[in-house]
Amino acid sequence: MRILVTGGCGFIGSAVVRLAVARGHEVINLDALTYAACPENVAEVAASPLYTFEHADIRDRAALDRIFAAHAPDAVMHLAAESHVDRSIDGPGTFVETNITGTYNMLEAARAHWTNAGTPGAFRFHHISTDEVYGSLGAEGQFTEDTPYDPHSPYAASKAASDHLVRAWHETYGLPVVLSNCSNNYGPCQFPEKLIPVVILNALAGTPLPIYGDGANVRDWLYVEDHADALLLVVEKGTVGRSYNIGGESERSNLELVRTLCGILDALRPKVRGSHADRITFVTDRPGHDARYAIDPSRIRDELGWRPSVTLEEGLKRTVQWYLDNEPWWRALLDREGVGTRLGVTA
Repeated sequence: MRILVTGGCGFIGSAVVRLAVARGHEVINLDALTYAACPENVAEVAASPLYTFEHADIRDRAALDRIFAAHAPDAVMHLAAESHVDRSIDGPGTFVETNITGTYNMLEAARAHWTNAGTPGAFRFHHISTDEVYGSLGAEGQFTEDTPYDPHSPYAASKAASDHLVRAWHETYGLPVVLSNCSNNYGPCQFPEKLIPVVILNALAGTPLPIYGDGANVRDWLYVEDHADALLLVVEKGTVGRSYNIGGESERSNLELVRTLCGILDALRPKVRGSHADRITFVTDRPGHDARYAIDPSRIRDELGWRPSVTLEEGLKRTVQWYLDNEPWWRALLDREGVGTRLGVTA
């Protein structure tokens, strides 16, 4: 399969690119190389004859038309997006432009390509989204594919809007689409603005480990390489017009998660005295912070036979070890805009 992957130099996108090439797919990586992109994430496949890089922005329709015409992909895996909730609070306009207008451009470019090719039934447009579109859960229950949308942040709202566009292009124009909504990802190559890499790198630097509010917010954690495996399965075997919730079946409160990370760090990179957990610091909560996310993965399990293969404990150990072993990678990112600075407090 020839797959056009948008955002393939990002955290999740690069995991998809690496796995797709390893499985023999031809991959065209379309990335604008914004602040969170790291070409080093795909260095291991960059010399492969199956890999091509296209430096372009999904907000540029002319560039998209050129890329579709040049490569004639069999499928699109659309991951390019602004994704950090805190940044969306400070600057929502960029999220609207990239996540909504950019997705519109991708849909129209894909539709033109699909139509010109004779509307092949095997073509797929896979839109990758988030569980944040569903809003917040109480102490019980899980998100299903039928959960009503209730986004609470500019990021979540922009992803909800893009999901609706994708469904509309399927219903109105017949574009063969599949969608997926995932829980919180973690693992190697995650940009150092999300919770897990922030905790790891702050612990290594001997600085406070910030937790929003009282740390009671609960998330379902999904190892990024498991997610990449699920995404490729959805684009290859998912039912057209169907959406699939992808979760790690690993709920933890933020405080529990950080304490687990500290225990791993105590074993792999111990302090001279005490535990890394001694530096846990509770900070002012994020505006509109959702209390709990939890994914019901029954559909992807029952229809496609997928389940996560990496437990949270094992995935966290792999992740901490990766950051310990790849200091040049993350050191090069520390001077990028916003890294190391508390964002999302201007609401």
